[in-house]
Amino acid sequence: MMHEIMMSQPMLLALTIGVYILAVWIRTKSKIMLLNPMLISVPIIITILWLCHIPAQHYIQSNAMISFMLGPCVVALGLTMYEQRHTIRLYLVPILSAVIVGSVVGILSVVALCNWLGLDRMMLLSLEAKSVTVPIAMEVTKGVGGNTAITAISVALCGLFGGIFGPLVLKVLHVKNPIAFGAAMGSGSHGIGTARALEIGAVEGAVSGLCIALMGVATAVLVPLINLMIDL
Repeated sequence: MMHEIMMSQPMLLALTIGVYILAVWIRTKSKIMLLNPMLISVPIIITILWLCHIPAQHYIQSNAMISFMLGPCVVALGLTMYEQRHTIRLYLVPILSAVIVGSVVGILSVVALCNWLGLDRMMLLSLEAKSVTVPIAMEVTKGVGGNTAITAISVALCGLFGGIFGPLVLKVLHVKNPIAFGAAMGSGSHGIGTARALEIGAVEGAVSGLCIALMGVATAVLVPLINLMIDL
């Protein structure tokens, strides 16, 4: 009976929201910036799913509403971009260049890593879109025949680690320009990185939000092309 209750869609949806609210509360109380809510939420949810024997695919399907809302959330970033439109227009060429290079490097790094580790083609196709937001990544993976469940997990992990450690890495590398900072966060860690960039500054957040969309377009075009080149 308990297992049937836990398997229900409303319960799994409530579980996701409830655990995230708890994680936000923990971060707020602790005031430790490294305690990203995702870093706290993911292990808790994985543990609960494991203890209750709930398949990951079923959990993902039950939270389809949250996945759907990611699209409108990305669109809502347009307000921040509009407010910073003059700055973005001034640095548009460097931003576009950074996104294209970032997309190519992101995809080719997956190809190289999968070949080095001896992973099969399904894993390769499922990881190539790891650096873009979930709605776009899922569609890209579907288009090339990958496993969308693996894609969703890889996107979440990529965003999580980028959102937590991205600012630290950029600080070590002495990246102080807000345009460069925002482009790096948006291109490398999509939504979670952009949320972190918005906490740092309006320009950083606006550029990061723009790079989410540009990275999605670039990846959607480049993934099939690179796969075609690999097959030749």
